[in-house]
Amino acid sequence: MTTANIITLVRIVLIPIFMVLSYHEGQVSDMVALCIFVLASLTDGLDGYIARKYKQVTNFGKFIDPLADKLLVMSALLIFVEQGVIPAWAVAVVLAREFTVTSLRMVAAADGVVIQAVMSGKVKMFAQIICIVILLLRPEPLALLGPVTLQHICIAVMLAVSVVSCVDYVARNFSVIKDGIFQQPSDAKK
Repeated sequence: MTTANIITLVRIVLIPIFMVLSYHEGQVSDMVALCIFVLASLTDGLDGYIARKYKQVTNFGKFIDPLADKLLVMSALLIFVEQGVIPAWAVAVVLAREFTVTSLRMVAAADGVVIQAVMSGKVKMFAQIICIVILLLRPEPLALLGPVTLQHICIAVMLAVSVVSCVDYVARNFSVIKDGIFQQPSDAKK
């Protein structure tokens, strides 16, 4: 087990702790849950950095890292749905993106091709983490543009980056869906 993979597994272990603390009412629980979420989010960059720098990239890491990312984000979004912070339909849009990209990767993998992460996916993850942190801070409904609040803007940003990222992945890899022929995008090695 590599150091990078251990860090990824720590992120997964932190998720249920984050969720339990999020269910408890109170400022202390909220702040500890926020700190655990931020710590878990930081491990995402750390495990990738260590894997690349120390040549610890493994098939297990390629599998578990994106899974850990999705579990972390989805756990927060599901808590927000239960608390009435985010509507369920918005989480369904985010989930649809995740299922679409994961399915695309599975089809490509069946032909022995790995679809690498692209910038739009990294921007999506970063934006989601920032928006989730803002929502975990539980700001008072702050009207920024008439009836539009900071919460509305966070939800809109998460939806926008999810849709744009999904379209980007599908457009870059449409040949996988269309006829099973994979053509490496010109900037995939960047």
